[in-house]
Parts: sequence; C-alpha cells; structure tokens
Amino acid sequence: MATPRASRAWTRRQFLVRSASSLTIASLAKPHLSRAADRAQIAGGIQSGDVSGGSAVIWARADRPARMQVECSTVESFKTIIASASGDARPDADLTSKLLLNDLPPGQDIFYRVRFDDIATGLAGETRIGHFRTAPAAGQSISFLWSGDTAGQGWGIDVSRGGYRSYRTMLDNRPDFFIHSGDHIYADCTIPAEQKLPNGETWRNIVTEEKSEVAHTLAQFRGNYRYNHLDEHFRAFHAEVPMFAQWDDHEVTNDWSPIGSYDEAGCEDDGTPRLVARARRAFFEFMPIRDIGARKGRVYRKIAYGPLLDVFMIDMRSYRDDSWNKGDDRRGWILGAEQLAWLKRELAASRATWKVIAADLPIGLISLDAVALGDGPPDRREHEIADLLSAIKRAGIRNIVWLTADMHYTAAHYYDPNKAQFQDFDPFWEFVSGPLHAGTWGPGELDDTFGPVAMYQHGCSAAQGENLAPCFGLQFFGRVDIDGATGVMRVTLKDVDNRDLWSVDIVPQPQVRPAVVAQHS
Repeated sequence: MATPRASRAWTRRQFLVRSASSLTIASLAKPHLSRAADRAQIAGGIQSGDVSGGSAVIWARADRPARMQVECSTVESFKTIIASASGDARPDADLTSKLLLNDLPPGQDIFYRVRFDDIATGLAGETRIGHFRTAPAAGQSISFLWSGDTAGQGWGIDVSRGGYRSYRTMLDNRPDFFIHSGDHIYADCTIPAEQKLPNGETWRNIVTEEKSEVAHTLAQFRGNYRYNHLDEHFRAFHAEVPMFAQWDDHEVTNDWSPIGSYDEAGCEDDGTPRLVARARRAFFEFMPIRDIGARKGRVYRKIAYGPLLDVFMIDMRSYRDDSWNKGDDRRGWILGAEQLAWLKRELAASRATWKVIAADLPIGLISLDAVALGDGPPDRREHEIADLLSAIKRAGIRNIVWLTADMHYTAAHYYDPNKAQFQDFDPFWEFVSGPLHAGTWGPGELDDTFGPVAMYQHGCSAAQGENLAPCFGLQFFGRVDIDGATGVMRVTLKDVDNRDLWSVDIVPQPQVRPAVVAQHS
C-alpha cells in the first residue's frame, strides 16, 4: 500500500482557511482599488488539470471581460514565483480562460494564485489560491481517484442534505489527481425545484434557468457546467485536486453518437450535428484540458504521470458507429480506426510500470449503448476490443488496468481468458465506480465474450428501486494507490461516507519485451 507523504498532511480545513486568508490579504495589499463591485470577480471555482511532471492547465471564469493572471510557487507564501502566465476571458468563451503552465519542477506541491484584471478599467480583481502536485520524476508513491456521473436524474444541489457530498469525501482522501470518467453534466436532464423521495421526504434543489430545460443551445450547455460550481464542495475539491477529464453521453444527450444525434438545428457543413458541436464547445470551455495541437477538440490523449504510471484517456463516443450496438451486418466500432491505432501504438511505447485505460464505458457489461451484447463470440463492437486485447498480448504489454464509471454502481471485474469465448488475451482487471451525485442503479449483467467475473459489485437493491437518490448513501468512487518502492497497485472501492467497500492488491508483472518509441502522439 502507498505510504503517506508528510508534505500532504495539511488538512482540508487548513487549505480553505488559508485560501480565505489569501483573499483578505490580496484585498488589503491593494488599497487603491475601489469597492468590490468595481473589481473583476472569479465566477465559480478554479481548476487545474492534465498535470504531468512539468506542466499543468489552470482554468477559471470571470464575471466580465478580463485578463486572467496566474502565478505559481512551491511555497504557500509565494515568496518565490516559479511560473506565470496570462490570457483573456472573453464573452465568446463564456468568460472562461485556461492557461498551460510549463517548466514546472516534478514531484512538487505547487500553489497557484489566480486573479482577473478588468480589461476596461485595468483594475485587479480578487485572488484565489489553488494547489496541485506535479508527477514524480522518480519512483515516488502515487494516489488518485476516479468516478463519474454528476447531477444526474434531476438530483441537483440540496444544501440541506450536504450538496455534492462525494466531492467533500474525495477531498478528504488527499489524492494526487482525479479522473472524471464522464457525465460531468446531464444536459438532457432538467433539475426541478423538488423531487419526492421514496421515504416521503422532499429533495429540494438549487435551480437555475439553464437547468430548467433540456440543453439545446450553447448557453444552456454552458449553464449546465456553471451549475456545478454553485456547490461549495465541488469548488473546494477542484481548487486543490487536478482533474483528468473525459466525456461520455450526457455532456450531449443520452446515448449519443456522431451520426445519430440531431435536433432541429441540423448539422454543420461537415455533417457534425450542431447539437454535438455546441456540447463539445462548452465541454472544452469548462474543462481544464489541454489542446493537442492540430487535434484541437480531441478528448483522447495520454497523460504521463512519472515512471510508475501512464494514463490513457479514451473517447468511446465521438468515433462510434451509431447510437445502438446492433445491426444485421454484424459490423460495429466504438473507438474508430484512428483512435484504436493510436491506443495500440502508445501502449506499446509506454515505459511506465502501470498503464491505466480510463474508459467512459465498461467493456463486459451488456448494453446496447456500450460494447457487450450477450454471451458468445465477439460481435459488432466487440471485434474492436478483441483486436485491441490480442494486440496487447502479442506486444507483450503488461500491467494494464481499465477504470470506468457510467453504470451508477460500483464493481470489480476480472477478465479471465479461461472463462471467455474469445481467449487470445492476457487476464486483466476492470473497475467500475460511480455515481458521484446521481441516481443509483443495481448491478448489471456480464457476458462471457471476454470472460469477466464479478469479484465484487454493489448498488441499490430491487427493494430500493432504481434511480435511488444520493441521500441514501449509495454514491461511489474508487481509489488507486501505487507503492513507490514495490510498484504494487492497490485498488479500493469506496462510498460517499469514505468507507472501504472492497480492495485488491495487484502485483506488477515484468514486461515480456522492451517498449518501443512511439512515432506519433
């Protein structure tokens, strides 16, 4: 199990107190400023993301056109500034701004402060402080969390019930980073003022205009992301823990596909549904995700997190065949040829001990929206997964773990070729954990194509019914600890009350052959 680091011992309360203190100090240090209403404010929270050994993305949103100023230091006093950057928050990006910071020292706690300078007046606005830790250069222990599914099924922010409690619990875990496996928003679900609970009580939401209707316009998609920033635990978590973000379906609409998800707005000249284009634009405006050069707007990417870990963020939405995994021609795909080739190439090139594939859908749970269709040999989208698993075996790539959410319960699946219809692959683990703040469902059905065995699963019971509200405690996330000395990975499935539900230690296996150098990113 990963050993704790003394440098991370400061508490959430200390962090929030120091952040609040910094606001006061910043205000006192600038007596020439007029009243607060004349100064640019940070609208919502601040975020960091896509942190590697030497770089990170910083995100914030202003309340008016302004220039974002970011400074970084390895000490909380900011006595020494090691990096700085600036960029505009413009109305055409909903006043969001994000900056890529480079040349940061590896394996360090980095404190960053953000403010906005009013473009019209030049007045400096409020300052907020955030924190992240860069990836280690040596074999230091790593811990991170993953989950997904926020504000789903109309379960929004009920302040009297603690709001987004999972974010508070996750912050108490002090992770190095957090993988959000998708469904950051539920654009296709409204958030009403009230919802009835099965025990006769009433759930009371904070409500906004943009969440009163299903999202179709760009303003409505943006409003879905702004809604999450109304929650204090969401803001506190993202100020301190960097996020690796991917998307799933509800960022657009339920079970969307690139060729089957149109509304009355029609499509762009290239055939992209305008609904999808608007949703993608809002996603990239509000996520602390780096642009990948000429591939701007691409979700799938690799994030190197030191010698022990590479994270492969994949996109099982943007390149799929259609919304439903069925058809008489028996052909199908979910990654697409280009992404599949990229994943094979990058996995083979990885020299990290562990390769985590962060997926937005599970591969063995039966679903017309996902991969598995039922018992039997590979069919439709399963052919693509079979191709990937065979390629991994042929290349002698070891220590691959799949992480996902989506299913609104938590589970550990061990894929065993001896129990599979298709057997040309090495055994591997897949872990499912969610939702963060949405309705809970019961465990789903596995098929035997790739031989998954449910080693653990937990969701709502038949007696509790589906779409069980967050207040009943069945909200889940997962924690991964990689020991810097032994390389052993411990995966723990946890609930909103921070209880360890189930865990397993996975011992790393030696590579069969040396890795090769990738030719493309």
